[in-house]
Amino acid sequence: MRFGPILKRAFYDRPTVQVARDLLGKILVHGSAAGVIVETEAYLGGDDLAAHSARGLTERTRVIFGPPGHAYVYVVYGMYECLNLVVEADGKPGCVLIRALEPVAGVDLMRRRRPAARRLEDLASGPGKLTLAMGITRTLNGADVTRGGLVVRRPAVERAFETDVTPRIGVRQCADWPLRFIIRGNRFVSNGTFRAGGFVR
Repeated sequence: MRFGPILKRAFYDRPTVQVARDLLGKILVHGSAAGVIVETEAYLGGDDLAAHSARGLTERTRVIFGPPGHAYVYVVYGMYECLNLVVEADGKPGCVLIRALEPVAGVDLMRRRRPAARRLEDLASGPGKLTLAMGITRTLNGADVTRGGLVVRRPAVERAFETDVTPRIGVRQCADWPLRFIIRGNRFVSNGTFRAGGFVR
């Protein structure tokens, strides 16, 4: 599949909600695997207590407070790695969680990485699933996504779609904030819900 140009740093150097919306339909590429971004969540600075940056500047959150256009990869529940893209100006915290992808390249490789996925729709339909399928690990924390092996590209041909907005999934604080963005009707979005003990997908 042909892709368009890599997103430049200026794309990420904007308000978090705007970037979270605009990432829909773009293509996440890591090596030979790629998927259209169909679901995102915005995590803000300031009063957003669900955001890691709410704890302030720490060794873990340093990348969030750094320049835009970098990856923030962390582990949740000791087993799921999650990919966020750092946005906003240098020094202002903000990031976008990539929640689901529609696989478009390297599908055989993604299936080998996710043997439990029986359907194509299950390969990357959640933040922990997509990092496994795409081979994204904590070694990429801090990686510059405007160059190198992990990047986001524009599609070669733009597809028209509608965007739905819902509360975020899997957070206990600020849980009712409408900061989850999905491509309306796309069958690759996650259907995750949260209950005590972890995610149900």
